[in-house]
Amino acid sequence: MEIKVTDVPDRKRYEGNDQDELVGFVDYHFRGDKIVLTHTETESRHQGQGVGGGLVRGVLEDARSRGVTVIPVCPFVRSWIGRHPEYSDVIDQKSRDEILG
Repeated sequence: MEIKVTDVPDRKRYEGNDQDELVGFVDYHFRGDKIVLTHTETESRHQGQGVGGGLVRGVLEDARSRGVTVIPVCPFVRSWIGRHPEYSDVIDQKSRDEILG
């Protein structure tokens, strides 16, 4: 499955699509100049197929390209970052310390 991750500001979320089908999303809001990731959801029939990880990767890549710092509140996002410390540069310092020690 190839997931295309797109920011949808009107809905305050990133959406993941595979061939024009919504497969999941990550909700967010801004706190000052930082983006707070609050919830990740994968459509039930796509769970266990790497959709959540693909979504998080796409969101963090987008944040990195925009120079935006991320505050991960969502437990799934925090867990994923713990397994992928190569994205620590986009995570706010407090969260980085909590997740990665």
